[in-house]
Amino acid sequence: MITIKSFEFNYFQENTFLLYDDTREAVLIDCGCCCKEEEKELAGFILENKLTLKHLLCTHLHLDHVFGNGFIYKTYGLKPEVNKLDVELLPPPDEQAKLFRLRQPVENIPAGKYLVGGETIKFGTSELQVLTVPGHSPGSVAFYNKKNGFAIVGDALFAGSIGRTDLWGGNHEVLVAAIHDKLLSLPDETVIYPGHGPETRVIDEKFNNPLL
Repeated sequence: MITIKSFEFNYFQENTFLLYDDTREAVLIDCGCCCKEEEKELAGFILENKLTLKHLLCTHLHLDHVFGNGFIYKTYGLKPEVNKLDVELLPPPDEQAKLFRLRQPVENIPAGKYLVGGETIKFGTSELQVLTVPGHSPGSVAFYNKKNGFAIVGDALFAGSIGRTDLWGGNHEVLVAAIHDKLLSLPDETVIYPGHGPETRVIDEKFNNPLL
C-alpha cells in the first residue's frame, strides 16, 4: 500500500508529493520547497518516518515545481528525473525566475535521468507508470499507479480546470488531446492529484470539467 503525503509549498501554492510504502522507500514528486522553513518541514517528515528517498521525479520543469531540487540534491544526492523535452525546450529555472521577476535564488540541477512514456519507476515493492501528457509544457508527464488507483499529474489537469498553455512550448489542443488520451482513459474512480489545488477523480473530470 502506498502512502501519499502532500505538502503545499512556495508562492504559487504548489503541491509536492512524497510517496512511500511499507519498506520505507520513497519517491518525491515536484519538490517545490523554496525557503528554510519548507525545507525543514520536508526533511523533518522524511527523518521522522525513517524514509529512504530513491527518486526525485518531475512532472515538468516549470519554476514552481523545481524550487527544491537543489536542496534535495545537496541533502540526499538525488538528481531530478524528467522528460528530455522540458530540458531542451524550457528556459532553465534561474532564467524563469528572472522572467517572473522573482528574487528567489534557484539552482539549475542537471537531470539525472530522462523519463520515457510507458516506463516503470520502482521503489520498495511499488511501481509508478510514466504517462506522457504534453501541452502544459512540451515534456509534461504524469505518474500512475493502477494498484492503488491514483495518478499524480502535475499541471495538466485540475479539479474543474486544465493547465495553462501560454508558457514556453504550451499548446491547448495538444493538452486537451493528451488529457483525453492518457488521463480520462484511466478507470473512473482513479484519484487525480494535481500540481495545485485539491484532488479530484477521473469520473468527475469526465462529466463536470467545463474545459473538456
